[in-house]
Amino acid sequence: MGCDRNCGLIAGAVIGAVLAVFGGILMPVGDMLIEKKIKKETVLEEGTLAFKNWVKTGTEVYRQFWIFDVQNPEDVAVNSSKIKVKQRGPYTYRVRYLAKENITHDSKTHTVSFLQPNGAIFEPSLSVGPENDTFTVLNLAVAYNNTADGVYKVFSGKDDISKVAIIDTYKGKKNLSYWPSYCDMINGTDAASFPPFIEKTQVLQFFSSDICRSIYAVFGAEINLKGIPVYRFILPSLAFASPLRNPDNHCFCTEKIISKNCTSYGVLDIGKCKDGKPVYISLPHFLYASPEISQPIEGLSPNEEEHSTYLDVEPITGFTLRFAKRLQINILVKPARKIEALKGLKQNYFVPILWLNETGTIGDEKAEMFRSQVTGKINLLGLVEITLLSVGVVMFIVFMISYCARRSKRVN
Repeated sequence: MGCDRNCGLIAGAVIGAVLAVFGGILMPVGDMLIEKKIKKETVLEEGTLAFKNWVKTGTEVYRQFWIFDVQNPEDVAVNSSKIKVKQRGPYTYRVRYLAKENITHDSKTHTVSFLQPNGAIFEPSLSVGPENDTFTVLNLAVAYNNTADGVYKVFSGKDDISKVAIIDTYKGKKNLSYWPSYCDMINGTDAASFPPFIEKTQVLQFFSSDICRSIYAVFGAEINLKGIPVYRFILPSLAFASPLRNPDNHCFCTEKIISKNCTSYGVLDIGKCKDGKPVYISLPHFLYASPEISQPIEGLSPNEEEHSTYLDVEPITGFTLRFAKRLQINILVKPARKIEALKGLKQNYFVPILWLNETGTIGDEKAEMFRSQVTGKINLLGLVEITLLSVGVVMFIVFMISYCARRSKRVN
């Protein structure tokens, strides 16, 4: 009878030890299985989860415009006074709803080339007025429709998943021909996705044809997006700093006079990629820009919540599930004796024309699918691992204590 009781306790301890060992073994094995599955599904090839969402995004993307309406043009022209602006908007368009075109796979180089057609549909219900408001300066849909971005050639990740979606060439070139030195390089992805297994310490590099350069984002916070844990990466102020604060930006300063010997910051001269026009980009309301740039303008109120750019990236797959891309288009206006409207000016002005906010968030249906196919399975596996390990350890300890106590009683 005693033997049966002792044998039962020992058997229970052994079962607990086996469960604990199995749970411990399942952790690295499970992680390995997850990694293998993720690597397979994030390759850009027919039949994968990544390819399906890459060809045509299931996310509704909107591009909102705010137009700066100059309130005192005559006063500025005559007295070189401060420019008073009032923003009007938003004027909202649905964009990025067209599938990629001319998709071509190259099995030798493990790349995929494509053209991204542009389209814009005006959304009256999300706008403050009709599309043809007189102060809007241009019809934004006409300027955007029937155009295309590319050709892009990106790595498929078939041979090396750490390169998936990274741009190999843009318009057949590895460089832009706009900037000197390394500033001219095309770095990273197009920000729609990144190679999987993102770490918080990583710097996410991406190329944006809108701003004619590559840029980067750094980790900002952990966020829960519709039940999916994501990492928020933000564009830091350092990315727009002068070379004095960020020496890596020295090759984005292409002249010495307007930039005050490269000491001003927060605006970027993109004239070379805009047919020589005096176009400068910045963040909306000159967020992170030199005080002297916004000082001659009244009516601006920069704040990070409304005017900063961010990417919410699911770290296991590298998919961007929500984003907000914000930028402002400005024109440099300088005194000119031979031009009547400009001869009275006594200073240079960076005149804000408009700013845009392009946003996209994973839809409820897609989020549910993502939770069930990716995060749900990973969480379930993690729960099984912890349960087996915990139950096993508890069983082993309880049964061993009982066994030892019983042996101690018999000895006494």
